[in-house]
Amino acid sequence: MSDQRTEQPTPRRREKAREQGQVARSRELSSALAILAAILVLGWRASTDLAGWRSGFRASLDLCSGELQLFGFLQWISIWTLSWIAPALLTAWSVAMAASFAQGGITWAPAALAFRPDRFNPGERLKQLVSITALSSMLRTLLPATVVLYLTCGVVAREWNTLALSAFRGSRELMSWAFSLFFEITWKSGLVMLIWSLADYLFVRFRVEGDLKMTKEELRREHKENEGDPLVKNRIRRLQRQARRRQMLKDVTKAAVVVTNPTHYAIALAYTPTLPAPVLVAKGRDRLALEIKNIARWHDVPMVENPPLAHALYRAVSVGDSVPSRLYVAVAEVLAFVYRVQAAGRKGARS
Repeated sequence: MSDQRTEQPTPRRREKAREQGQVARSRELSSALAILAAILVLGWRASTDLAGWRSGFRASLDLCSGELQLFGFLQWISIWTLSWIAPALLTAWSVAMAASFAQGGITWAPAALAFRPDRFNPGERLKQLVSITALSSMLRTLLPATVVLYLTCGVVAREWNTLALSAFRGSRELMSWAFSLFFEITWKSGLVMLIWSLADYLFVRFRVEGDLKMTKEELRREHKENEGDPLVKNRIRRLQRQARRRQMLKDVTKAAVVVTNPTHYAIALAYTPTLPAPVLVAKGRDRLALEIKNIARWHDVPMVENPPLAHALYRAVSVGDSVPSRLYVAVAEVLAFVYRVQAAGRKGARS
């Protein structure tokens, strides 16, 4: 049961898959879109430039005086052919690149290009040829080819009477009919390939997502690699808490007063005239409160019992933060009381 891939892939898993070139991408989809775009461009150019092509061809023949200048004629044919083919090829290339980028973005996978001896093993290649994957790939090729052949036969059967009487038609009418027939077959075939390639892309995406799924053990292992050993992290957190606690107890010696409730809570406040407001330097309850009070007694830090203020400070203020304005009055009364007691003590000691 632990080997079942039931967990969704993590971002790190997807990143490693991209480094290996494992991306949901269908070459058939890019090819089908490129072919269909090229067909549409050629059809559009034929409907708009046919008259210009015919007049240019007639002008080139008129320039031939006496003997037919074969080189000039071939040069003109090459230029016009290139002017027709170049836009279609450029459009097909642009559409193929855009489709490939839309499927998986730009993928740099040097690991996929690394040398692997098993790629040159004839036995491995033979296994691939007779595998289920090879059979499914062959079926994915034969099925759309069968549909395209069926469509072609249907179009030819529909135009069979016209084809049988083509010998009695003029060349211009015959060429126009042949071109329209060819264009119909090509764009329908391209549409079939596009629909089939979309289904192929969904199949590839589903297969890649299935391969990327993880077992619970792999998920735990990756979490351990990314976040570290939980035992080590717990020990580090425990040491950090102990260090903060030692520092907090050390700061009690600098406090101006320790407010208690008097049994369960102890809050140490520090204040100097340079501070805008008193600062809470230590707080604790139960055993930690007892430690704070013992340190305060040892270092002659005044302690004042004020349960409501102790509860409010413990809940509202974190260690190292200033006392909020709503508690200014209560804290000021405590500090004033402490300062009066200290002043009276110093006066009594002088007298």
